[in-house]
Amino acid sequence: MSSRCDVLVIGAGVIGCAIARELAKFKIETVLLEKETDVGFGVSKGNSGVLHTGLYYPKGSLKAKLCVEGRLMFPELAKQLDVPYKLCGKQIIARTEEELEDLEALKGVGEENGVKGLTIISGEELKKREPHLDALYALYSSVAGIFPPYLFTIALAENALNNGVKIHVNTQVSAVKQVNSAYKVTTNQGIFHADIVVNSAGLYADRISAMISIDNYKLYPCRGEYLILDKNCRDLINSMVYPVPPKIAGVLGIHLTPTLDGNILIGPSEEFINEREDTKTTKEKIRQLIEGAKSLLPSIPLNQVIYGFSAVRSKITPPEEKGSRDFIIREDVENFINMIGMESPGLTASPAIAKLVVKMIKKKIDLEEKTDFNPIRKRTTSFSEASRTEQASLIKADPTYGEIICRCEHVSKREVLDALNNPVSEKTISAVKYRTRAGMGRCHGGFCLPKIVEILKEEYGVSPREIKLKNIGSPLFIGKTKDLRESEKSGRVSVSGC
Repeated sequence: MSSRCDVLVIGAGVIGCAIARELAKFKIETVLLEKETDVGFGVSKGNSGVLHTGLYYPKGSLKAKLCVEGRLMFPELAKQLDVPYKLCGKQIIARTEEELEDLEALKGVGEENGVKGLTIISGEELKKREPHLDALYALYSSVAGIFPPYLFTIALAENALNNGVKIHVNTQVSAVKQVNSAYKVTTNQGIFHADIVVNSAGLYADRISAMISIDNYKLYPCRGEYLILDKNCRDLINSMVYPVPPKIAGVLGIHLTPTLDGNILIGPSEEFINEREDTKTTKEKIRQLIEGAKSLLPSIPLNQVIYGFSAVRSKITPPEEKGSRDFIIREDVENFINMIGMESPGLTASPAIAKLVVKMIKKKIDLEEKTDFNPIRKRTTSFSEASRTEQASLIKADPTYGEIICRCEHVSKREVLDALNNPVSEKTISAVKYRTRAGMGRCHGGFCLPKIVEILKEEYGVSPREIKLKNIGSPLFIGKTKDLRESEKSGRVSVSGC
């Protein structure tokens, strides 16, 4: 395959997808490349899903400016893209008089950055708002919120696609060569020629940059682990609960985050690692998460932990350095825009980052606005969110709504079919999971996984051996039980893990 475009965006995380959607407003050819089988596959799906306010970042920094701007843009954007969210607020608690000084300093930083609605409340007032919490003081932010980051990323990508952006998943960049003022980008799927390249490759942004001999950037992968509490714990907290942040580069500490689906997240931990995609969970960090959760909420029922996961953040700050370095968003070489160290608050800031990058591109090429850009994207109606009356109407209009595939999350066959029919990702188990939550419940797919496999086999003719959990290196099945037993007897068995 050989393709030419005006702007090529490398990396379909939330920032890359936001940039692609913003570029879709103009009469240009935009291409978005992603090495995985779906968008939002990295840290964009593995974080707390928090709409930050701008408390933690120095005045005048890109992080502060873009976080505040992105949060203000989010409500309208979420409405356009049909992404649910809730302004549940955030409590940063102080358990000593010394920590009160930290709260006052945070409040001052937030107010300098233009954050509204910040108040320091007493332990008594905190108790009224959060009956299960005990602290001397708390800094309350009323405009902090929660939303599903994977749905937001998918929505951005789908809306960009519907407005003319070409999206290529499973497309890994192997070389970038400058040809005059344009670029030749070589991938496993062919060659792309672009007038402008935007490097939004997340954990691999430094390596993409090095392909054009800008090799002075170094990213330090930092793994964060989480625990998930069952939905029957949803009433433990009403808002996000954070400690006073530790004095570690860009780390906010282990916190408690409610989700729109009723679970509570514990985490993340922080651990600088060598392998960028090492998303294992460890006993040591699980113990830290438990200790951190108990320090915030001593009565937390840890026997209700149903799952653990981790994700890796792309830090530009070395582990030994105090503080946190700012985002790097700059045109290092003519018509090549680098985005390095795009960690938190990248999710919140993503709409504002997209605006900034497009403003940079406007200085390079003529951007004529489309008259037919459609900002609206509608998701499949969620059966679990519908009322009984609405559910009855859905089933009457489409009987596949009446067949429940995932009992834990009440996901219907209609939702699974639409997830598999989506135009952005390949047909994988993860594509269904992150669009419908099938497999995210207490049984972790024990009930729904065989049903999804059956749908893939019967509706799409996919052989079980071809079914992937998430990418080419994650086959769900390695063979039939009988075949394996016969191979074992003959000493020819070879089993590869999922």
